[in-house]
Amino acid sequence: MHLHVTTIALTFSDSLTQAGADRYVADHLLVIALVIGVAFLLRRSTILSISGASQFVSVPPGMSHDVPQSHEPSTAGFLIRSLDGLLCAAVVAACSEGAGPQPVPPATVSGVSPNNGPQGGGTAVTITGANFPTTIDSVRVGTGRLSALVPVSGSLLRGTIPASATAGAVDVTVYTSAAGNGTCTGCFTYHVATVTWTSVATGSNHTCGLTSGGSAYCWGYNIDGQLGDGSTTDRWTPVAVSGGLSFQSLTAGFGYTCGLTSGGAAYCWGRNAEGELGDGSTTDRLSPVAVSGGLSFQTLDGGGYHTCGLTSSGAPYCWGWNIAGQLGDGSTTDQLTPVAVSGGLSFQSLIAGGFHTCGVTTGGAAYCFGFNGYGQLGDGSTTDRLTPVAVSGGLSFQTLTAGRQHSCGVTNGGASYCWGLNDSGQLGNGTTVDQLTPVPVSGGLSLQTVTAGERHTCGATSAGTASCWGRNDVGQLGDGSTIIRGLTPVAVSGGLSFQSLSAGAGSNHTCGVTSGGVAYCWGGNSFGALGDGSQTEQNTPVAVVSP
Repeated sequence: MHLHVTTIALTFSDSLTQAGADRYVADHLLVIALVIGVAFLLRRSTILSISGASQFVSVPPGMSHDVPQSHEPSTAGFLIRSLDGLLCAAVVAACSEGAGPQPVPPATVSGVSPNNGPQGGGTAVTITGANFPTTIDSVRVGTGRLSALVPVSGSLLRGTIPASATAGAVDVTVYTSAAGNGTCTGCFTYHVATVTWTSVATGSNHTCGLTSGGSAYCWGYNIDGQLGDGSTTDRWTPVAVSGGLSFQSLTAGFGYTCGLTSGGAAYCWGRNAEGELGDGSTTDRLSPVAVSGGLSFQTLDGGGYHTCGLTSSGAPYCWGWNIAGQLGDGSTTDQLTPVAVSGGLSFQSLIAGGFHTCGVTTGGAAYCFGFNGYGQLGDGSTTDRLTPVAVSGGLSFQTLTAGRQHSCGVTNGGASYCWGLNDSGQLGNGTTVDQLTPVPVSGGLSLQTVTAGERHTCGATSAGTASCWGRNDVGQLGDGSTIIRGLTPVAVSGGLSFQSLSAGAGSNHTCGVTSGGVAYCWGGNSFGALGDGSQTEQNTPVAVVSP
């Protein structure tokens, strides 16, 4: 049977590119050749023409073609005519499947989380949308450019909000060469920072902050009155502590908070079942009450269910739960008011951990006492101590921190060491093996400060760069993940510069204050302890909402 193809005619919209048309025709000629071959074998049809609806490009049997259009690729329509129509449906289906180059779907932006932050910038955000290409040209937030941009997927970007000269809602625009630009109108709101924070203190599930004017605010879990606002209502954003007191420092423990006034008077509020408030009772308090004894303190620190402080002369006192000797008075008897720590040592700092206490003497020597089941006292044993014992190794420390079951310190030279429980890598030495004496934290970082949480630790350099290590199940390391990879220090995302950090002995979240006086938190947020107005865990720093 003789087959004769008279004309093959294709139609393209005015937007088809030359290159696209070349590929399109080549692809379909292969399909057409197959169809003709089938027709020949079946000897039932002769293809007369393949024609389009409006504009024709003739392609003789020699397969030459001429497509003058040069715009974005679009679609083409085909009408297949045969003598008996038996092959029409098959050819149309085959041609439809080989549709050639398709337009790239445009990028769209659907939201930003968190959707607000201070004018000073620095808020780490997640941008959601669709059709984000692997290469993003830039992201604009108002008139500024998002920094630390990380394309996570085709629907997720991360970065850090820039500063803004004005407050209010601004557009967020993702610029791409491959998929155009996508804009979310008014998706991020800059708010005026009405307070300047000087410090923050993290408790087990709550946080408190101190402003430059000495005002205390708290947020998070409040079942025991630990927020001090006269209620037991949880708060997702800062609320003022009742009483109108002006504080110079704050500390937070397991369900309670304490503050030190500028005159050295100590006040506490919240849980008091073990006498940790020091007012001579075991009654919970919903607002601040004075610690009994009339002592004038220079420092205070809250731990598991006990509190310790240094008087102006450096004399150490503790009160509250004493099941393992964490009060250091030589007994295991709970104390409802301050009692002197035995040994006659003069300390420059005293830190209460979960169930143990550590301090640095005026000469830089480290001593610890209390529970020692994991070696957190650092004396080479797992024996509880009812009075201070020297930490082994002869190191001279400038600062110490005590977590739930581990301890860390920074030497005068800036080297960091940790000891005790290490099941989550909270010692930072690259292992999960408990250590009974100090071991250096890996990475060679020169730290100025260090703070220990329940099973994680964080530190900051003199330049304010923060790193964390240890448990990361709820993002408490702040590195943008919840991956258990923190056996050695990882950088906190966002590029913020911190003047102070806090990860309380029972906390699974971390907070810090930047050099500009903005408070940020990250990690667990089940009760609003991050202060960002939500109960959503955050694995990068989010700004605390200004009261």
